[in-house]
Amino acid sequence: MLQQILQPVPLFLLFIIAIYTLILLFLLSKKKPKGKTAETPTVSPIKQARVKSDQQKFESAAEQAMLLNQTFRKFVPKQFVDHLAKHGSESLELGRADEDELAILFSDIRGFTGLSEHMSPQELMNFLNSYFLRMNDPIHQNNGFIDKFIGDAVMALFDRPTGSNVDKAQDAIRAALDLRYAINLYNQHRANSNYPPINVGIGIHFGPVIIGTVGSNDRMDTTVIGDSVNVAFRLEALAPIYDADIVVSEQILTQANAKQHFSYRLLDWVRVKGRNTPIEVYEILDHQAEDLKKAKLASTDLIEQGIDFRKQRNWQQAEDCFQQVLTFLPNDKVAIHHIQQCKTLQDTALPSDWDGSILMRP
Repeated sequence: MLQQILQPVPLFLLFIIAIYTLILLFLLSKKKPKGKTAETPTVSPIKQARVKSDQQKFESAAEQAMLLNQTFRKFVPKQFVDHLAKHGSESLELGRADEDELAILFSDIRGFTGLSEHMSPQELMNFLNSYFLRMNDPIHQNNGFIDKFIGDAVMALFDRPTGSNVDKAQDAIRAALDLRYAINLYNQHRANSNYPPINVGIGIHFGPVIIGTVGSNDRMDTTVIGDSVNVAFRLEALAPIYDADIVVSEQILTQANAKQHFSYRLLDWVRVKGRNTPIEVYEILDHQAEDLKKAKLASTDLIEQGIDFRKQRNWQQAEDCFQQVLTFLPNDKVAIHHIQQCKTLQDTALPSDWDGSILMRP
């Protein structure tokens, strides 16, 4: 059997096998597997480098655009753009203006001029940036945003796009209280570094404003203007006169339903610079020590009675009310201020239509 297997294969049979093999190989080379595509043609190294370079340029441009957007938001707050969008504008063009009602807060460092005189320019900038950094969070965490830094002053707006006027007013008052807490923590840090403490005055008002953009073709800025802005600014300036931390208008207390949420007392019935209509101004007390807060709340009725007597030109009765305040608040600057005003007014020739308000020119 083995010899039969090893016998030479006939030549014609080898020829047939070879032809069959060639045909089979040809057919297999033409057949494409199902579900597979033709191989990707080979890309030259030069073309690969060019594609990679274009991709890197695109990624770099996208990163620069993102950084520019982040920088832009530092100059124009996102909330400002959201406000314009709420009024139907998706672009920030020059001259855009909308009217709205919102809460305006001004905060200022007391005695800043004297404080800055003892600092070098670099120390002054370091101090201001450290201070502003601590003022930022209480405002933003209460749905507000900083519109401007004016020297050492901060101007903030509270305008929840989806909130009510009650929300806006309460946000502003809560932000002021949180600012006071932030100042206390900041002063602890300053004491650890042997720096003197600082104090701030805060003024808050609620009312209609015009909010928009002003400038020129190559320099544009966002702005808020109107009587309400002037009132808020003047209220902050009254803070040192009454030795009050947070001075607010009757309007914002009314909007905030303040009787249910905050503690406060009447300070005065005044006309601020740039405004003819008098307003009642109040002091927020929630952040103060409990004993001091109770004493100030106990003085509220006497101060209100004293101001009523002043409106009637009953100087002695008015002064008596304010003197009673000093029996349990001996150093109360509000009562002392009113006693001095009564003495001045009774020696002043007042017009017949005088409404009992005092013109304040801080």
